[in-house]
Amino acid sequence: MASTSVAPVTFVPGTAVSQDRVPSKALTQNDFLKLLVAQMTQQDPLNPKSDIEMIPQMVSFTQLEQSKNMQSDIASLRSQQEILQANSLLGRTVEIQDESKAKVTGPVTAVQMEAGKPKLVVNGARYDLGDLLSITPQATN
Repeated sequence: MASTSVAPVTFVPGTAVSQDRVPSKALTQNDFLKLLVAQMTQQDPLNPKSDIEMIPQMVSFTQLEQSKNMQSDIASLRSQQEILQANSLLGRTVEIQDESKAKVTGPVTAVQMEAGKPKLVVNGARYDLGDLLSITPQATN
């Protein structure tokens, strides 16, 4: 029997790695369900898992679902809070640091939404809320 050799596979710098070949680091809800179904279909019919052994897995599944829902709710609340904060600055004089680290001072004349994030319009330019350095109190009448 003749022996054949196979050349080793090497990574060539500068080439792209297919994303479907890169393993994910976290299990998703769908992965959990697949594992649970696989476990149930592969168990010994003469010695099935008891309810006591399945309860912790179901609790984990429920906690995963609740955690995902909570993360979504918190992200929604954060987005709404940013919009409210930006709207409260309308007409106020603010100091903002632009991309070149220069300070820009002027009134907030508008709030524009860009990719779901509010942008403050100061002196005709748009800025993120995170660029805000100070807010001047409104003068009392």
